[in-house]
Amino acid sequence: MNSLKDSFSRVIDYLRISITDKCNLRCIYCMPSEGVAPAEHTDILSYEEIIRVATIAAGLGVRKIRLTGGEPLVRKNLVFLVSELKKISGIEDLSLTTNGLLLAHHAASLAHAGLDRVNVSIDSLRPERFREITRGGDLDVVLKGLQAAEQAGLLPIKVNMVPVRGMNEDEILDFARITIDSDHQVRFIECMPTGSVNFWSPQKYMTTDEIKKIIETLGPLSPVRVRKNGPSKYYRLKGAKGVIGFISALTHHFCKDCNRLRLTSDGKLRPCLFSETEIDLRSALRSGASDEEIARLLRLSIEVKPKEHQLNGKGPVDAIVPDHSSLVTHHSKKRPMSRIGG
Repeated sequence: MNSLKDSFSRVIDYLRISITDKCNLRCIYCMPSEGVAPAEHTDILSYEEIIRVATIAAGLGVRKIRLTGGEPLVRKNLVFLVSELKKISGIEDLSLTTNGLLLAHHAASLAHAGLDRVNVSIDSLRPERFREITRGGDLDVVLKGLQAAEQAGLLPIKVNMVPVRGMNEDEILDFARITIDSDHQVRFIECMPTGSVNFWSPQKYMTTDEIKKIIETLGPLSPVRVRKNGPSKYYRLKGAKGVIGFISALTHHFCKDCNRLRLTSDGKLRPCLFSETEIDLRSALRSGASDEEIARLLRLSIEVKPKEHQLNGKGPVDAIVPDHSSLVTHHSKKRPMSRIGG
């Protein structure tokens, strides 16, 4: 079996693919109220281009694919893409991150097409607050989406919550309690200073240690090992069916275990979420590049993957790319998260 390793001996076997930069919500920490001008339709990779990249990546050793956005469920004919990706030899795990608004409508067909599981982002369990945070989202519709996903067998369902001081920290215990009677995996994610929206601040930021201390008022947390746990560290409350995860991008770097690359909706490879270095795969795909050239660019993005991000006061990551072609760019302006893929 092929295996890709970066210069720090990390095995890179996970590709996150953003299939659209469009979203049907306007979450306050992600984009401005008026939204972000979407890329031109012709700038977005076609499904055929995505399938080609995924096939080449699988030949190099990628085993896991996650589809993201924007909101991936707003793109038409997603069932076709899922079905074709599932057919690729070597792909063992195919998942999707969604805000859940369209999940009830699509869960069964996506499961039938081969989707393995879903992550659903929910930052409040209070309908009015949820509407405020998402600027118009309907919590009841999202919860029905969770039920539909469970009935379709898209398991385990992961619920992602970003605690923010002054916004929703008083709901941390409510989210933790979900795991008592449900086998969902509830993950608390440290708010990260990413994208173009000036939302993050030290006053709003809550560390994993703070969040964990709040949850421990319910009882002790016992560490558990969860298959394919990625950057999340998991724990269980005594007697609980589900587990609680913590993703600590800032306080407890998971960089040493990072196994992923990102492909943006407009075809740029990003070796690190927090780096503004990108490799232009779309131009290569549309200029007649061979599979060998696409594979070379995938390997290049792995070669330049930095050891760790530098978000704790050292400034942004800048990868040193030993390639002077026009396919490699370094942006001074941060992309919105909807353009990168979560």
